[in-house]
Amino acid sequence: MSNQKNRRNFIKESSLAAAGFFIVPRHVIGKGYTAPSDKLNIAAIGAGGKGQSDIINAYNNGACNVVALTDVDFDRAKVAVDKFPNAKRYKDFRKMLEESGKDIDAVTISTPDHFHAFAAMACMQMGKHVYVQKPLTHNIAEARMLTEAARKYKVVTQMGNQGSSNPQQQVAIDWFNKGLIGPVHKVEIWTNRPVWPQGIPVPKDKPNLPTSMSPEDWNTWLGPADYVDYHPLYHPFKWRGWWNFGTGALGDIGCHTIDSAFRILGLGYPTEVECSVGQVFIKDWTPEFIPEGCPPSALVEIKFPETKKNKSQLKMVWMDGGLKPFHPDQIPADEPLSPDAGGDNGVYLHGSKGVMVIGMYGNNPKIYLNNGERITMPAPDPNAPKGLPEWGHQVSWTEACKAGFNSKEHKGLTSSFDYSGPLTETVLMGNLAIRSYMLRREVKNAAGRNGFEFYGRKKLLWDGTNMKITNFEEANQFVTRNYRAGWEIKK
Repeated sequence: MSNQKNRRNFIKESSLAAAGFFIVPRHVIGKGYTAPSDKLNIAAIGAGGKGQSDIINAYNNGACNVVALTDVDFDRAKVAVDKFPNAKRYKDFRKMLEESGKDIDAVTISTPDHFHAFAAMACMQMGKHVYVQKPLTHNIAEARMLTEAARKYKVVTQMGNQGSSNPQQQVAIDWFNKGLIGPVHKVEIWTNRPVWPQGIPVPKDKPNLPTSMSPEDWNTWLGPADYVDYHPLYHPFKWRGWWNFGTGALGDIGCHTIDSAFRILGLGYPTEVECSVGQVFIKDWTPEFIPEGCPPSALVEIKFPETKKNKSQLKMVWMDGGLKPFHPDQIPADEPLSPDAGGDNGVYLHGSKGVMVIGMYGNNPKIYLNNGERITMPAPDPNAPKGLPEWGHQVSWTEACKAGFNSKEHKGLTSSFDYSGPLTETVLMGNLAIRSYMLRREVKNAAGRNGFEFYGRKKLLWDGTNMKITNFEEANQFVTRNYRAGWEIKK
C-alpha cells in the first residue's frame, strides 16, 4: 500500500475515532470540494525558474497541498515562496526527505540536468511519485535506470515535455494513422537554441557567490558533477551549455520536437548516429578546442529501422544553433518554415504522399500533399473555455498519483518514464555523437611536427538493448558519467 493511501486511511480513521467528529459526505459539502484526505501532498526540488511553474501548476489552485520547497537559492524562488508561505523550506532535498518525507506523496524535480537522476532515484526509492523536467536525465544510462526504477518501486512518473499533452499532437497522430502522408523516410528537426552562451572558453576567474548562496549551497548545487568554482556562466540558466551540468540544445528542445516524430511514428531504439559541429575561431587557422562545453551549432543524423507504425527505414536530421532545413518542394517559397514564430523551431515528416509540418510543442500541424492539396487544423473556437496551463501536463500527473500506479489515469499519461525514458535515450544519442566527435589525441605529421587527430569523427553503430556503441569503444564513456564521491546514484 502506498504512503499516500496509508496517510489518507490514518486521517479518516483518526477522524472517526475522535469524539463528536464524523466524515461528511462530499455531496453534502457541495460540488467541486476536495476533501483534505483526497489532497496530494507535493514538494518541489528546484522552486525557481521552470520549477516555479511546475509546482504552481501541480498545486492546481489548491487541489493539492504544497508542503515543502527545496532550492539552493531562494532569492530565485521568491514567487514560489510567496505563493506557499506555509511550505517548509530546505536547501538540500536529502534533508527534506529525511525530515518531511513521511508527509510527502509526490515531488516535482526541476533542477539542472545533472541533478535529475540523483534526486529522482532517491525519491522513487522512498515510494514518492516524481515529475522530472526534460531531459529526463543527463545521460543514456541514467534514463534506462530511472525507467526501470519507476516499475520496480511502482511510482507514477511524468517527464516535463508538456507538449506531449497538447491535444493538437493527437491530431497529427490521427492524420498519420489514416495514411495521409504515407510511410515516412526522413524527419528534419531544427531549433534556434542555444540562446545562452555556448561554444565559449571555460571561465578562469573566480567571482564571489551570490549573497543568497553559501559555499555549502554551491556544493549542493554541483551534486554529482565534477567540482568547479562558482561562476555566473554556470548558475543560473547558463549551465545548459556545459557538459558537466547540461545537455545543450538537444537536451533543452529535443524532448519537445523529437517527441512528435517519436510518438507519431512509434519509434524505438536507433541503430546509428553521425554528426558534425560548428567551429569557433579566436586565432587564425586554429579552431578552439573546448571539450567541456557544448558546441555553438550541431548537425546530427540518427537512423531508425522500420516500425509497426512506419513501414520505412528512417533518417532523422537534427539541426541547432540557427541551422534550418530548406523549403520542401511542397511548401510555397513565401510561406514560413513552421508554425513557430519566425520558423525558428519545427519538425518535418517527409512521407511518400507529402510533408507534415509541426511546431515545437506539437502545435498547429499541417500537411502539404504532393498533389498540391493542404490539410490544416480547424480554426479554434473563440468561445471554448480556457484550458489548464501547459495542457494540464502537471495536473494529469497529480491525478494519476492519486489514482495510483497502473491505474487508468497512470496509463493515460503522455510522458511516463515507460515512454519518456526511451525518448530521452534517443535525444541523448545525439550528444554521445557530439562528444565523441570532439575526442582528439596528439600525433606527429609526416614532417615530424606535433598535431592533433580527431579520431572519434565517424559513424557510430548503436546496440540499443545493451546501450553500447559496437564499432568505437571510446564513445561508450559518454553512455554514463563519473560521479563525484558521495553523490553516486544508488540503485
